Amino acid sequence: MFGQTSLEDKVNRAIDRLRTFEPPEGYYLAFSGGKDSQCIYHLAKEAGVKFDAHYSLTTVDPPELIYFIRDNYPDVIVEKPELSMWRLIEKKRMPPTRMVRYCCDVLKEGGGIGRVVITGVRWAESSKRKNRDVIEIIASRKKDKIKLNSDNDEDRRMFETCITKSKRIVNPIVDWEDSDVWGYIKSRKLKYCRLYDEGFHRLGCVGCPMAGQAGRERDFKRWPKYKLNYIKAFQRMVDKRIEDGLETKWTTGQEVFDWWMEYTKIPDLGIDGQIEMDEYD
Repeated sequence: MFGQTSLEDKVNRAIDRLRTFEPPEGYYLAFSGGKDSQCIYHLAKEAGVKFDAHYSLTTVDPPELIYFIRDNYPDVIVEKPELSMWRLIEKKRMPPTRMVRYCCDVLKEGGGIGRVVITGVRWAESSKRKNRDVIEIIASRKKDKIKLNSDNDEDRRMFETCITKSKRIVNPIVDWEDSDVWGYIKSRKLKYCRLYDEGFHRLGCVGCPMAGQAGRERDFKRWPKYKLNYIKAFQRMVDKRIEDGLETKWTTGQEVFDWWMEYTKIPDLGIDGQIEMDEYD
């Protein structure tokens, strides 16, 4: 899109974006400890803009990531959830799935209400994120999403407005490739979480359905206690469903886990893997 733009040109563009949209009260910087959020954190420092960084603890974060943030970013504010993932599963009475990601809404995306938020969203991360447009007003229903295309300046495609959550979002590195992210980290001699050197490409929640079966199996091999905690939470979930009089074909947490990992299906309900969980409940 921008041709053979050099890394430093992209850095300067990102800094200009941050300075352009800086609010009087300063930014709310959404920090995850991953490579992209490290970039936006240090770019905000270079830009000289006012911000406070926040890390949403999900209770299913990789331990190495938590230690990395604690040791290298002590100024980041840790936002602790009211409920752990394990208790959230029990409360929702269903597992989190690719189609029903209630865990993200509750554990990760609630911060920054009423603020201008900096994120590390990038087009290169997924085809879905390439649809982020000039300025968006997102109402309560997906069909009410309004795109304002009157501004043809490409540099404004990183700015979004979300009225329903009273949250405005700035994505300063939206046009960066993976090579730009790693180039920036190396050029600034930044320490990063060692999990990247061990072959992990994402540092999200352990067992996240979006990671795919192979990625989740790798997670549970590395952190087996998380697997046990999921099974225990699923057992409490099953017990809660029965207690509340809801139909369920599961009897144990292990059965739920096997279905959740897409090892089994429930033929009589037409459920083939977790993709249809929202229809089941």
